Amino acid sequence: MPSFDEVLKEAGEFGRFQKRVFFLLCQTGVTFSFLFASVVFLGQAPGNYWCRIPGAAELSKRCDWSLEEEQNFTLLPLRLANGSASGQCERLDISWDSSTSCASPLAHSPNVSTGSPRLTACQGSWVYHQPRLSIVSEYNLVCGHSWMLDLSQAILNLGFLAGAFTLGYAADRYGRILIYLLSCLGDGICGIIVAFAPNFTVFLIFRFLQGVFAKGTWMTCYVIVTEIVGSSQRIIGIVIQIFFTLGIMILPGIAYLVPTWQGIQLAISLPNFLFLVYYWFVPESPRWLLTRKKGEKALKIMHDIAKHNGKYLSPHYSEITVSNAEVSNPSFLDLVRTPQMRRNTLILMYAWFTSALIYQGLVMRLGIVGGNLYLDFFISGAVELPAALLILVTIDRFGRRLPFAISNFVAGIACLITAFLPEDIPWFKTTVATLGRLGITIAFEIVYLVNSELYPTILRNFGVSLCSSLCDLGGIIAPFLLFRLAAVWLELPLIIFSILAVVCGILVMLLPETKGISLPETVEDVEQLSSFLDTAAAWEGQ
Repeated sequence: MPSFDEVLKEAGEFGRFQKRVFFLLCQTGVTFSFLFASVVFLGQAPGNYWCRIPGAAELSKRCDWSLEEEQNFTLLPLRLANGSASGQCERLDISWDSSTSCASPLAHSPNVSTGSPRLTACQGSWVYHQPRLSIVSEYNLVCGHSWMLDLSQAILNLGFLAGAFTLGYAADRYGRILIYLLSCLGDGICGIIVAFAPNFTVFLIFRFLQGVFAKGTWMTCYVIVTEIVGSSQRIIGIVIQIFFTLGIMILPGIAYLVPTWQGIQLAISLPNFLFLVYYWFVPESPRWLLTRKKGEKALKIMHDIAKHNGKYLSPHYSEITVSNAEVSNPSFLDLVRTPQMRRNTLILMYAWFTSALIYQGLVMRLGIVGGNLYLDFFISGAVELPAALLILVTIDRFGRRLPFAISNFVAGIACLITAFLPEDIPWFKTTVATLGRLGITIAFEIVYLVNSELYPTILRNFGVSLCSSLCDLGGIIAPFLLFRLAAVWLELPLIIFSILAVVCGILVMLLPETKGISLPETVEDVEQLSSFLDTAAAWEGQ
């Protein structure tokens, strides 16, 4: 009986059929990136706003005040008494009622009239000049509640983490394309509910669920593509990342054209329903069908692939075999039991965590540094496009390890330099920061490839899933680290990013080089791979 890889070679490893499926499924990367980075535009700072005095809404209506008139009565006495008071997070400790005069609403407030008004913290009544601009103004995520914006992004990443485990398991059990289609449906439905959430609690619940389903779409599309191409097409995963970058570039255009956060949320969610038509265009993974003892269906799909690729499969093929040597119940101990496996696992977990935290931190930082948010975001996305090209050019010439390390060093050094550059040369500061974004993008894309190449077949799926879960953990921590540290000093997060990236660059040099080496089949194969440290020790011993 021929193996699946032998039949795939005869049917075409990356022919017209695979290219069509690849292009269709890669559109998922665009919509996933929309959601991934959407907080930058959904959570824009509301600009001019102030705390409203209790009873001010009713009085303003009775007196037919404009917003400017109400603002003058509310803020001028406050600022005269305390020049540093903004009126955004504190207000005069008074209240207005039906007896308050329209002409002199502060006349009967003794503390105000004597010039020493008593202040109190604002407790939930704010006025915004652009009330529907973002979720910040929609749900009052300002002052003491500003941390809730961090929470909204952390909740999304928690959904990604939950989706990786739950829908990853479901895709292994019930099929790739079924879970992909259900994830697209769930992503779209949850996105609509988020747009019309009546309160912040409902917003968080369905943002979490949208994260779960979005991770299901991204993960299963990646798996389907990699399972229907030949084993020689390892770099296909890097090419997929280009579509993620295209989504990053398109997102600011959507946000610029759509004036409200609800409109942006709908624009990034509704396209998921279009992917449901893939039911008629994208088949189930034949490799998965073989693992579920559905050889006839797999063989039929292979004949279809051959036909579309202009190839011909021998009619003598009646059954296909597939390697099924995975550990039945793998555990974390299987990944750290031997020295080289332990080293690989710990370094890769740190690399995933660092890459995700720095990448997402740099993306969200664009929303707080000022400047033209839409143009800066587009440029920062455009600079990611060369990342895939640089990887494709360098990994076959210099290997995986050196570009992996250098990209981390570039990201770390660029973040450190950016933190100390003066604000009066914004073009240079933006250029250096953009270089850091390019470096961490390259590192983020290489870790996908290296992770799969450093685990044996029997543990590859489990190892990649476990290590990549640290990516979502980094995403959970990123918004809190960025926004809370930036409140102390705007550039402080860059210092942390710099340290993390440089340490990662040093650590990845301890990984084995996998250029030109067949994928390991067993743990013993992994232990025979030599790292930079081992090679250096060998040279010293000669």
